[in-house]
Amino acid sequence: MTRVVSLFLSTWSTDRARRKAGDAAPPPEAPLVLIGRDKNRRVVLAADAAAFAAGLRPGMPVTKAQVLVPGLVVQDADPAADAEALERLAVWMLRFAPIVAPDPACGIVIDSTGADHLHGGEAAMLEGMIGRLAMSGIAARAAVADSRGTAHALARHSGQPILIAPPGHGRSILEPLPLEALRIAPSTAAELRRLGFQRIGDLLKQPRAPLVLRFGPEIGRRIDQALGDTAEPIEQVRPPDIVEVRRAFAEPIGAAETLALYIGILVAQLCERLEKRGLGARRLDLICQRVDSQAQAVRVGMATPVRDVKRLTRLLCDKIETIAPGFGIEMMTLAATSAQPVERRQMASALVDDSVPDVSDLIDTLINRVGERAVYRLAPVASDVPERSVGRIAAMAADTGVTWPGHWPRPSRLLPQPDPVETVALLPDHPPVSFTWRGVRRRVKRADGPERVFGEWWKRDAELAAVRDYFRVEDDAGERYWLYRAGDGEDQATGSHRWFLHGVFG
Repeated sequence: MTRVVSLFLSTWSTDRARRKAGDAAPPPEAPLVLIGRDKNRRVVLAADAAAFAAGLRPGMPVTKAQVLVPGLVVQDADPAADAEALERLAVWMLRFAPIVAPDPACGIVIDSTGADHLHGGEAAMLEGMIGRLAMSGIAARAAVADSRGTAHALARHSGQPILIAPPGHGRSILEPLPLEALRIAPSTAAELRRLGFQRIGDLLKQPRAPLVLRFGPEIGRRIDQALGDTAEPIEQVRPPDIVEVRRAFAEPIGAAETLALYIGILVAQLCERLEKRGLGARRLDLICQRVDSQAQAVRVGMATPVRDVKRLTRLLCDKIETIAPGFGIEMMTLAATSAQPVERRQMASALVDDSVPDVSDLIDTLINRVGERAVYRLAPVASDVPERSVGRIAAMAADTGVTWPGHWPRPSRLLPQPDPVETVALLPDHPPVSFTWRGVRRRVKRADGPERVFGEWWKRDAELAAVRDYFRVEDDAGERYWLYRAGDGEDQATGSHRWFLHGVFG
């Protein structure tokens, strides 16, 4: 099923003006408007959040805005530069899905079909988009739905920063939205209101012919696009230096075997071009253009730069089952949307060196099935607190040689959260004689400790006096555990003196 993301950048022009000004930008609490000319009038073309809160709106005369808001910051608008920047932002958003296009004047539309699982699902993908834009000073709202029209309406009129419409949502999700959500002309919406229509649901209950007869075919087309009954192709942006190959077919194709054949041909041509540039592909996008103007996209990612024809062909062919050919595919385009130089390495000599196993092929297969976030390695982090001493890095990240301290062994299994246990122990420095964990009482036969761990007071004031005393214990069944007592056993200010199980050895 098609899934489309619509990003609404409500204050795109003013956000871009602040980013461009840098340190000279007005403070966020100062209302900012961008102005231009409408015939002989100077009018507000864009306003930031502070200006909206003060009651200013686009289309308002500048003199009126300055009277209403003393101290208003006024700058000249540059719509052409805004449009160019929006297209550059659309190119940057290609990291999320193969088909992305600007949605003027302040939006981005993304065909995310089959790409969300690479980012941990739709919710994680939208949060990633909004979060990255927020870190760049750009306010955004996002919605994902089954059609471009519905996603566009929800992003702009639902009032929620992130909205995920369930697949197969139908028309009910559109009914409470205002008429403007259909992308019809303001004059048409005003005339519909005079006739008593307030919401999209009011229009959907009416027969189509009288509406088209009075308002023209535009309103019917917009309703069909929102409901997904009419195709609305997305003209995707392409980076200027992208490496891509394409093939058009005299007759539409649709069989899986035929698709696999031409995928292999396109991959061979693409790898030849990559080799001339000394590059390897980190991300491949296959766009299948159908005869009904719909596009089917397949994306695969690699952990390292690759230009191995067999390997790339296999990764793409594994995704053929996700392509819906419909009435046939008339053109296929294969692009390396992310490419990096390939590092040439000397082959290991059987006489003097041991060969290092290459697991990158396995990593590529896994990340294209379960997503890049689900495949990772654990790496040391400089911290004495056990749960903070482990971080996630990319599966094929370079080995830095840093490891965990070896003077105190750590359990092979560290619990995400320390589990409270009931113990019998002498204070202040003795290990427990027995402890009860998850309803089972265990008698301690051997113990080693304590290893005292102090809180990281430079991160949190509450950890200024915090102390943990860790013990390695072995029960009478031979199972080994990692227990700690919160506090030093004497001073209540150092901890609650409760016992926790934090890990399991072996």
